[in-house]
Amino acid sequence: MISNNIRILNKIYRHPIKSIGSELIKRISLFSGKTMPGDRVWALAHDKTRIPDTKKDWIPCSSFLRGSIAPSFMAISSIYNEESETITLIHPDQDKITFSPDNKNDLNLFLEWIKPLCPLNGPSPCELYKIGDRGLTDTEYPSVSLLSLESLNELSTKIGFDLDPRRFRGNLWLSGGKPFEEFDWLGQEIILGSSKLKVIEPIERCNATKVNPISGEKDIDTLNALNTYYGHQDFGVYCEILTDGTVEKGNQLIFC
Repeated sequence: MISNNIRILNKIYRHPIKSIGSELIKRISLFSGKTMPGDRVWALAHDKTRIPDTKKDWIPCSSFLRGSIAPSFMAISSIYNEESETITLIHPDQDKITFSPDNKNDLNLFLEWIKPLCPLNGPSPCELYKIGDRGLTDTEYPSVSLLSLESLNELSTKIGFDLDPRRFRGNLWLSGGKPFEEFDWLGQEIILGSSKLKVIEPIERCNATKVNPISGEKDIDTLNALNTYYGHQDFGVYCEILTDGTVEKGNQLIFC
């Protein structure tokens, strides 16, 4: 049964390059059957990635360099300029860089910039993969993620450490309601702002969530904590966008 608590959209994040940088924004337009605009548009392929011949197909996250195997990536913040189609990346151990991901010369500058943050004995970064009409989310279907700050606060209390929401690289963060009640919403249609979404499935978490997004170092075994306290390693839910609309910080969640 869904409680009558008020739930408010508290934070909106997008991640222009998968696993590389997060950006806190105040509002975003969503489109039916798509991923969040500007979210995971590109992903960092390496020299062992099997790129489809058409370069238009979704491929799984295991095909890319990402925070679970390159913890330093988690300390990157980003700014995406949609007008100039450039991305600015900031890391505590690197000079700031601004580049156009679709420009070959800029791409080479980015690859040189990211190399020191990659695993020493791992595959080498080689290109930014993009499929154009959707972002490279972890789901084969276009999705946005919905998470709860109440769930985060409860998990933080159990662990005894204040977890930064950026560990979980979610899109839409709610405040209010009960911790982990989002798992009760599977199959439920919801409204945020002027957009309707459908809650599809829980998000199973990986080693990237063990990394502190300030230091870029592993410091908390979040997966063990989730399994110990809840019997699973899920945090947040995936949603599909059903109707075009705009969401912004302060929107109240409404159940259909």
